[in-house]
This record gives sequence, C-alpha cells and structure tokens, in this order.
Amino acid sequence: MAKVSINIATGSVQKEELIVGIDLGTTNSLVAFINPDGNPQVINDTGKGLLVPSVIHFQPDGSVIVGNEAKEFLISDPQNTIFSVKRLLGRSYQDIEAHSGLFSYKIIDDDSESLVKINVGDKYYSPIELSGMILKELKERAEHALKTAVNRAVITVPAYFNDSQRQATRDAGKLAGLDVLRIVNEPTAASLAYGIGLDPEEEKIIAVYDLGGGTFDVSILKIQNGIFEVLSTNGDTFLGGDDFDQLIVNYWVEQNLLQDTINDSSLNQALRLKAEEAKKALTTQNLFNGLVGGISCAITKIKFEELISSKVDQTIKCCNNALKDAGLGIADIHEVVMVGGSTRTPLVKLRVAEFFQKEVHDQINPDEVVALGAAIQSDILAGNRKDILLLDVTPLSLGIETMGGLMDVIIPRNAKVPTKAGRQYTTSIDGQVNMKISVYQGERDLVSENRKLAEFDLKGIPAMPAGFPKVDINFKLNADGILTVEAVELRSGVKQEVEVKPTYGLTDAEVEKMLIDSVENAREDVSKRMLIEARTEGEQMVYTVERFLSKNQEQVSDQEIIDTQNLIVNLKTALGSGEKDLILKSIDELNEFTRPFAERLMNTAISSAMKGKAIE
Repeated sequence: MAKVSINIATGSVQKEELIVGIDLGTTNSLVAFINPDGNPQVINDTGKGLLVPSVIHFQPDGSVIVGNEAKEFLISDPQNTIFSVKRLLGRSYQDIEAHSGLFSYKIIDDDSESLVKINVGDKYYSPIELSGMILKELKERAEHALKTAVNRAVITVPAYFNDSQRQATRDAGKLAGLDVLRIVNEPTAASLAYGIGLDPEEEKIIAVYDLGGGTFDVSILKIQNGIFEVLSTNGDTFLGGDDFDQLIVNYWVEQNLLQDTINDSSLNQALRLKAEEAKKALTTQNLFNGLVGGISCAITKIKFEELISSKVDQTIKCCNNALKDAGLGIADIHEVVMVGGSTRTPLVKLRVAEFFQKEVHDQINPDEVVALGAAIQSDILAGNRKDILLLDVTPLSLGIETMGGLMDVIIPRNAKVPTKAGRQYTTSIDGQVNMKISVYQGERDLVSENRKLAEFDLKGIPAMPAGFPKVDINFKLNADGILTVEAVELRSGVKQEVEVKPTYGLTDAEVEKMLIDSVENAREDVSKRMLIEARTEGEQMVYTVERFLSKNQEQVSDQEIIDTQNLIVNLKTALGSGEKDLILKSIDELNEFTRPFAERLMNTAISSAMKGKAIE
C-alpha cells in the first residue's frame, strides 16, 4: 500500500508529492505539471503532441483506444467512436434530447431524469466511465513522460457546471486512479496562468472568453484577497470552432453542387477535416486551396470571415448578457483573457477587443492556458507557494444514502469552508409520507464503506404519486466544522434538520486510510454502483409499466399487453442475473416497445381535453 502524506488542516497532499493539472476538454484534453524550474509546463509524451483528442474508440475485440489514434475512426467507424462525452457528464437524456442528433453513437433514452448511458455493441457505458478512460490515458502519458507515478490531480470544469457535473468529473478521476484534490473553474485556471489573482492584494474584475471546438462560454470573475468569485456566466454549449468548420463544408458543398452526395458520411467527415485544415491556415494566410477526392476545396480569408461573422456575433451577445447579469459595464472590466483554440481566429480576437475596448490576453497558447493554470493551482495545494493563502477545506466528502445503499455526495472533499450545497430528491413509492435521511462521510460509493454521522426522518410528506414530492436536502458546513443538514418538502413546507460535527473522533491516519481505500477500490466501487443503479432503474421501470397497464387496459390491445408482459418478465429475469449490461438492455427494449402506445394515449387524452375548447 502506497503511503500518502496528507495535510489534514487543508485536505491537501504535501509538497513532495507530484500533483498534475488536467484540462478535461470537450474536443481535446491535456495535462500539465510544475517543472523543476517552478514553471508550469504542458506534457508532450513521446511526440504524440500536447493535445489528446477527447475521443474513445471501441475495437471489435473489446479493446479501447483513446486520443489521436481513436480520432481516425470518427470517419470509418462512427457508431463505436465516442466524442464530446464532456457534454453528457452529469446530464439526463432530457437535458440533451434537443441535441441528440449531433452524436453518431447511441445515447439511451429512458424518458426520465436518469443520467444518460451510451450503448456500444452489447455494452452500456456511463459518461463517467468514458471520461475516466480519457483521464486514464492522460495519467499514463504523464507517467511515461515524467518517469514517475502520478496519483494526484487538479481537474478543471466550466464555471457553469452544476454539482452533479462536478461530482461526475471527480468520480471519473477516481475511476482513472487519481485522487482529485480540487475541481477548479476553467476561467479561474486561465486567470492563474496569466498571474492574475496570485497577488493577495490585487482586486480586479476580469472577463474570460472561452471558445473551444464545440462550446463557448464567457465568465465574469471578481478577484479579491486571492479568492475568485464567479459573478456571471453566459454562453452556448453547442457553438464553437466545429461550427466554423461546418460553415466551410456547407460553402464547398454549394460551390461544388454536392447536395445529393453529402449524405455519404465518409465524404462529409473528409470535408470536415479539410475544413478544419482551412480554418487553421486562414489564421496566417489569405487563401486556402485543397482537394478531397478530386473535389476542389478553396476559400479566401474574406469569405471565411463573412461565413462565421454571425456566429462570432452570437458570442459577443453572450458577453453583453454576462455583463448585464453581473450588473456591470464594459468600463468595469480590467482584463480580458482568451481561452480555447478557436480564439486564434483573427476575427474573433478583433471583435472581442472591440467589444471590451481593450487589448486581450492571448500571449499564452489558448489550448494550453487552462491546463497550465490547473498546474499552478496544484502547486498552491502542494504548499509550494507560501505567498498564497490556502483556505481551510473539508478533508472528506459529505453526503446522504440513496436507493440501493449508494452514497450521493453533497459537499465534496477539499471544498472550501465555510460552504453550503444542496440537491433535490423525490419519493420512489406512491403515497410515501416519510423519508429517512442518513448522513455519511467518506469517499467510497457504497455507504456501508463510509462513516455514518447522523440519521433522521422527514415526516408528514403529503401522500402523492412517486416522483411528485420535491425534497430539498441542504448541507451547511461552517468555519468551525459543524455540519447542519436540513430537509424541506417544497410543496408542503415540512422541514427537519440535524447538526453534526463531521471530523469528530477521526485521527489523521484514519482520514488517510479512507482516501487511499477510495482510490484503490475505485473500479470495483464504480462497478457495484452501476449495477445497483441499473437494478434500481429496472425495478422502477417494472413498477411504472405494470401500474400503467393496470390503469389503461382498455386503451391497449391484447397483443400489446402480452408483448409488454413478456418484456417485463425478461427485465425481471435480468434483474436477478446481476449483469448490468443485460439489465440495461432489457430496460431499453421495454422502454422502446412501450413508448409508442404511451404517446398514443397521451395524444388521445390531449385531443379529448381540447374538444369544444376555443383557442384565443
């Protein structure tokens, strides 16, 4: 067992421990560290390049390829090649339904608020598992390049990521064998890379403009006493350099009269790759000429800027909205930081500088700036920058028990103290009037492996159908380490709370052991969690469909009832098998079969309700 030096006061690892900074990106990811000279540096392993494409390919033999080599399969085998998985982290199908057509692989739609799953062959993966594969590749590249074990990391996320998305990123890191010391906002990391916020005396308001391959966001940050406060964020999670590429493709299709043949996915992908090449070339030249299978691919810089002008305008509107949300004007912004490869486009830099009426920070490679900042944050956590205040943090995660004995983290380890966080829950059984809330501390996925702190009942929930009650559970951890847990049923106002002291009775060695155990057992823990989640989802599906049939027998044909009951039997059998993929496959089949007549009944109900109603 590896010995880990942990500072219990800060929850951080001691400075002899190497900690890397990771930018887990939608399009590309990369990893950085602090070199012996004390400067942040991006890792380039064996000439593979600094950027690791966030792409995963599943081979026919079941093996997995991540990064540069996987990207080649986007054209030849799109169904088994996963990209843009960051968009799916911590998301339900309902969150991404409107954009599901952008993904060439199968995303499971269970018509609920459950987190999405990706189907590849006969296996089902969560975005956490897939992100873990990318992080594992980054970890291995770093270890190979640095010739030392890499077990600790700071990982960056967009400022707008919610608690669920941040926890999913932590879980992905754990699955890759990393102890994630801190989740840092990408704009904060970019600011640190430029040295903004390192001086505790400095007070500034800055704008961070981040235009990547697939996403755009702008953040307004207030920096005071070395603390970064996000005043506002705005953006478009489906706008980026990929859109610039597509506009070039559309132009070439029109110029070459290819409208009838562009549906050929391999031609489309080949044109997209050529368009990306053109976009990069037009950063420094006025004309691009290329060929794709005999098709002329020419475009001028003037034409390119004309094509993308409206997209760039959209980003400027977002900047304006972010300022309004923060209650600020352009004159209030002291610095503007550019992040993301697409900010290399001269028109983008020009429009941003014109809007904010000042020169922008673009001296650092915009692809690297976030990872470099994450490395600086890791250096701060390692205790190597004595001039920077390290705020007290909570050494172990705090959360509650959910169905199947799982730990749902509300306040993650290394969160700054004081802090507060909350999440919303509901009932799983019709007419449920009480909810048991069990509070735990620890890093394992199963509560049985963690430390129980408290338990109380929220009583008097109004009897409603499963899923209707809305119960907010809020954690407040004060500067003295006292945790207050409050549960409120929003419809009725029923409330209950309890106070506990999380760290009471734990020695430094016990905290250290809990952290080591969580990383060493990460893969096994995630496998157990996913099986429990699949079982819970399957049991809920059986309950819902059986209830649906009993209430709507007259409107469903005999054959539909027979076929549905057969699929329910299949799902019940799968639930007893203990095979996660079989359970998810059975859920998927039952869901796909029942959706059409469930929609039919909904349409009948709506048309019946609308009869004789005048629409004004």
